[in-house]
Amino acid sequence: MGPDQHAQLDAFSLFLPFPYRVAVILLAGFWGWGANLQYLLKANIDVPALIRYPARQSSNQRPHYASTYQLATILTVPLAFSLLVFWPVTHGSVQRVEALDFIPQSYFLIGLLILILPFYRVARSGRYRFFMTLKRIGLGGLAEAQDGKFGDILLADALTSYAKVLADLVLTFCMFFTTDITSTFKPDRKCRNDYVVPIIIAFPSIIRLRQCLIEYLRVRRVSHKKEGVGHQHLANALKYATAFPVIILASLLKHYNPLDFYGYSEMSLSRLLFMFTFINSAYSFYWDVTKDWDLSLFSSARHSHEYPYGLRRHRYFTDQQYYLAISIDLAIRFSWLSRYVPGFVWLSDTEFGIFVLMFLEVARRWMWIFLRVETEWIRNSRGPAPDDILLGEFGGKLDAD
Repeated sequence: MGPDQHAQLDAFSLFLPFPYRVAVILLAGFWGWGANLQYLLKANIDVPALIRYPARQSSNQRPHYASTYQLATILTVPLAFSLLVFWPVTHGSVQRVEALDFIPQSYFLIGLLILILPFYRVARSGRYRFFMTLKRIGLGGLAEAQDGKFGDILLADALTSYAKVLADLVLTFCMFFTTDITSTFKPDRKCRNDYVVPIIIAFPSIIRLRQCLIEYLRVRRVSHKKEGVGHQHLANALKYATAFPVIILASLLKHYNPLDFYGYSEMSLSRLLFMFTFINSAYSFYWDVTKDWDLSLFSSARHSHEYPYGLRRHRYFTDQQYYLAISIDLAIRFSWLSRYVPGFVWLSDTEFGIFVLMFLEVARRWMWIFLRVETEWIRNSRGPAPDDILLGEFGGKLDAD
C-alpha cells in the first residue's frame, strides 16, 4: 500500500472507519423499528396484528417494542465496546487504523451470533420471524395476506433503502480478505469486480418488483373476468424497475473508459443518469404520497372541504406531521441533486457525505413506515381508498401495497 493511499483516509474515516459506519446504519434499523412499534402503539395502531405476528398473551408480558429495544441494546453494547477499544489503541494513526481492521470487522460476526443464537430468550420469536421472512422474500416469495404479506412488503421495502448499506457490508469483507488493502481503508466500492456492488444494490428492487408481479398474478386469478384489475401492481413494479437504469449507469460512469463506450461520451452518460434518476425519484415520491400514504396531494380530491389540503379524511397524526413527512420525503428522494449544487458537492464526494446520505435514506424509510402502517391500518379498519376500489381489489379487508 503506497503512501498516497494512506493520505486518502480523512479525519472522519480515522474516527469512524468504514466497517463502523456500516454497523452504525445497520444498528439504527433495529432502534428505528422499536420506535415505530412504540409510537404506533401509542396511536392505537396494532402493528403486530397487521403483519400477523402473535399478540402478547397477558399484560405482564413486555410489549413488542420493549423486546426490540432490548435486542437493539444488546447489539449496541459490543459496538460501543469495540469503539472504546479501537479509539485509544489507534489514537488517530493511519497505520494503526489500517492494521487493526480486524477490530471493527469482528463486530459483524458478534452481531450475527447475537441474532442467530437460539438459546437466549431476548426477542427469540422475533428474530426467528425476521430470518424466516428474509429467507422467503430473498428467494422471491411473498406470503398470503393471512400469513403476513404486509410484513413481507415492509421488510422488502426497508431493504431497498438499505441496498447501498448492504453493498458496503459485503464490500467490507471483500476488502478485509484482499491482501493489498484493509477494510478500514477508503472504499473504492468495486470489490475486485465491476458487477458485484451494482448487483447487490439492485437485488432489493428485484425482490419488490417480483412481489408486485406475484400480487398482480394473484389478483388476476381471483378476478379474471374483470378488466383493469391489478394494474396498480404493474405500475408499482414499474416504479422499482426504474431503479435499474440508475444503478447500471452509475456503475458505468464510476468506471468509465472511453474505449469501452463507442459513441457515448461521459457527458452523454451523465445526462442519461440525470434523466433516469429524476424519473425514479419523481415516480417514487408520487407513489409514497399517493399510493403508500393515500394522501390526496396529487389528485383532484386535494381541494376537498372534508380534510386539510392534500391530506385525507382519516388521520392518526397531526396535520403538520403529514406536511412535514411530505417535505422530508421530497427532500431526501431528491438529495442526489446535491452533487449539482455548489456548496453541497461534499455530500456525494466525501465519505462523511456518503454516510450522511445513507443515514438520511434509512431515516426517511423509518418515517415512511409510520404513515405506511397507519394507511394499512385505516384500509383494514375503514376500507380502502377510492382509487383502490376502482381497481377492483377490495374484498372485505384490504391488505395490498
